[in-house]
Amino acid sequence: MVMDTGRDAEQGAVELTYEPVVNDFLGVLRERDRLRRRAWIRYWALGIVGVSFVLNASLTAAGTARPNWFLLVWMPLLAVFVLFTPRIQARAFLKLAVRNGTFRATVTDAGLTMVTDNSTTSVKWAAQPRYRETEDAFFTYSDDKNAGCFTVLPKRGLAGPADADRLREILDRNLTRV
Repeated sequence: MVMDTGRDAEQGAVELTYEPVVNDFLGVLRERDRLRRRAWIRYWALGIVGVSFVLNASLTAAGTARPNWFLLVWMPLLAVFVLFTPRIQARAFLKLAVRNGTFRATVTDAGLTMVTDNSTTSVKWAAQPRYRETEDAFFTYSDDKNAGCFTVLPKRGLAGPADADRLREILDRNLTRV
């Protein structure tokens, strides 16, 4: 892809170049959980597991109940699995992304184009009409209830701090901040 950066700068194009890292995907998954309607289920399940474990362990320690070894062994393992699910998912996304090499994104008022060593993808804003900003990145999301499609735009991929402001302006003009 060949670009005339002088012309694109006038039109408000912002370019990012970066190598994906696990924290990019961990951040997008954490922010997606804040958007999703069913994300609270994970936290309620963790609470129920914790209360059940403490209740079972305390009744066993007090001698009022026989130990239920199944619960005493599997509940902590389940809690660890629930806690580490986002990190496991982020590592799986990273494994897929690393195969594509360096990511070069161009963001304009029309949408974004992501070019890697192996592929080129264009996304119009209608496909991902929402975004969130964190200290480290911008994340765009589809508008389905589970935010199934997303794009990671890490701030470390920008040429300078002024590009973050320009990118924020483009996203504010075209997307809904959530």
